[in-house]
Amino acid sequence: MSKSTEMTIDPLSDFLTLVKANAVVTGGFSAGGPWAIHFPARDKIKFFAVVKGECWGRFEGEEEWVKFETGDVGLLAVQRSFVLASKPDVVAVDAVTLFSGSGRVTATIGDGSEFEHLGGHVLLDQAQGSLLATVLPPWIHIRANAPEAAAFRSLLAQLVEERAGHQPGSQLASAQLTQLLFVQILRAHLRSSSLLPAGWLRASADPRISPALRLMHGNPERSWGLDPLAKACGMSRTTFAAHFRMVAGVPPLTYLTEWRMRLAGQTLRETGAPLAAIAQSLGYSSESAFSNAFKRVTGKSPKSCRAEKRLAGPSLAHAPSSDVFD
Repeated sequence: MSKSTEMTIDPLSDFLTLVKANAVVTGGFSAGGPWAIHFPARDKIKFFAVVKGECWGRFEGEEEWVKFETGDVGLLAVQRSFVLASKPDVVAVDAVTLFSGSGRVTATIGDGSEFEHLGGHVLLDQAQGSLLATVLPPWIHIRANAPEAAAFRSLLAQLVEERAGHQPGSQLASAQLTQLLFVQILRAHLRSSSLLPAGWLRASADPRISPALRLMHGNPERSWGLDPLAKACGMSRTTFAAHFRMVAGVPPLTYLTEWRMRLAGQTLRETGAPLAAIAQSLGYSSESAFSNAFKRVTGKSPKSCRAEKRLAGPSLAHAPSSDVFD
């Protein structure tokens, strides 16, 4: 692999592509005067941004209210209900009632002059989406005055403009801006959080092992050993192995095997490629060697993985939502 090719490999992008992470704005609301809305728990990663004004939020299982100001962005990765309010003592109305009506995705409370909110969720692949959902903290709050937030302030402004302007191509532009906003939220979280749990998300942001990750992601079919991976990172074999395991949660070669099996699972579910071809593309000398590795890592055979997809039918993970609280 050439130097220029190696530098284009991006493990975080690889994982987000694998899980088909697709951020979608589903709606929003504006408010004036006292207001409060109760949003039900949903089995999706939800996000919202305060476009104008400020509000208070409280999440199921938490006693304390959290204040959100203009430009703040939140990402809720667990299935919890929550309340947004102008003040904590206002009685909340139910979001289902507020946004009821076929295709209704916006609402105005009062004269709508003091507060604006934009909300949505992140769609994930049914088969591999948990790979992202399980490594995110329950709640991410990026404040507008944080250094990490600078990158998405302009994105949020552009997104609001695109959604309000009805210019040619606004639907596509809004979708691309929403996706970029989601990536920037993840980047801000990675830069600001020093206590990320060991796993692929932490590993993707660790500069010391990034050369090894680029090698493994760029050429998963190669028979990588500890020596070339450690050399690429400028570490001794022992130091590299220890640091990689601390950051990724697994040894380097276990990480490689698991990444191969994730790629294999995707190919099995989405194509009719022969097992022998999949095995060869991932560096296995025979179909049986690949099948044994796949079953050891995933707990199922390649053939049963492919059969399960056929029985399940088309995925609904990317079905569009018709309301803001979904």
